[in-house]
Amino acid sequence: MDKIAFMRLWDLYGKLLTPTQREITDLYFNLDLTVSEIAEQKGVSRQSVSECLALCKSQLSDYEDKLGHARLLEEGDLALSFMTGDVLAWADGFLKLHPEYAADIAHLTDIAERNYSAEVDAALNKLKD
Repeated sequence: MDKIAFMRLWDLYGKLLTPTQREITDLYFNLDLTVSEIAEQKGVSRQSVSECLALCKSQLSDYEDKLGHARLLEEGDLALSFMTGDVLAWADGFLKLHPEYAADIAHLTDIAERNYSAEVDAALNKLKD
């Protein structure tokens, strides 16, 4: 499992790991410490750190196999990307045929290309309340 795949699973399922497992995986993958550095910092053997990392990778993979949240997120991201590409391609073609609608097409293009991060954060925070 490559680092990016691991981090995606860690973001989704990391809370299911023990506190020690979370700490070791965080030190290894987020802070880029070596197995030796982690072992020294934690006062354990390099082997125990390596075994912990291997076990965590296995557990996270098992969670994904059973729950499939990462797959659902990837499918949603790809579907949204394809849809946005189709909308932008349609808008470009429509604009060539109907230049009189340039302002409306520009507005549609702005909507399709807009970053909605602030709105997403606000909506998620509202759900928490």
